[in-house]
Amino acid sequence: MSKAPAKAEAAEGEAPAKGGKKKLIIIIVAVLILAIAGGAAFMLMGKKKHADGEEAEEDVSHEPPKIKVDLSKPPVFVQLEQFTVNLSPDEGEHFLQSTMVLRVSDAKIGDSLKLYMPELKHRIIMLLSSKKPSELATAEGRETLADEIKEEANDVLGYAPNPKKKNKRSRPEDDGPVLAVLFNQFIVQ
Repeated sequence: MSKAPAKAEAAEGEAPAKGGKKKLIIIIVAVLILAIAGGAAFMLMGKKKHADGEEAEEDVSHEPPKIKVDLSKPPVFVQLEQFTVNLSPDEGEHFLQSTMVLRVSDAKIGDSLKLYMPELKHRIIMLLSSKKPSELATAEGRETLADEIKEEANDVLGYAPNPKKKNKRSRPEDDGPVLAVLFNQFIVQ
């Protein structure tokens, strides 16, 4: 009899071990399924909120004014070399390092401008070196400088500025074939 109860106790000891492993595997599988389901739900909710947010932003956003672009006449740009000049003394010594591009009305003007490049560079250097750092510290000061360079470039090409057309409503073409001066680099030290 002593053998039978020992076998029964051994069988009872093995059964709980097998049952415990099965329960552990079932619990792990259940946790994994819940984690996967939770992750999927989170992603779906996140996408839904993102999509709702985009729709709301689209409704609120204003369309920029439509600008007519004539693709038959693309813009023409003339790249100028880098300028490094000492600025007029204001509060110590400062210098300006700048690269710029001129937007011109057509390729013919761009080619003509290249012929006058030595004179244009001289005028730009003289103009830049006459400026004080305080004049170039603001965006308005840099815009004024760009307009002055544009006037110099048009003057080099033989287009004198028209003082009667200095209002904001005048077209850039009325001032001459150099339409704009665009700064690519502008460092004052």
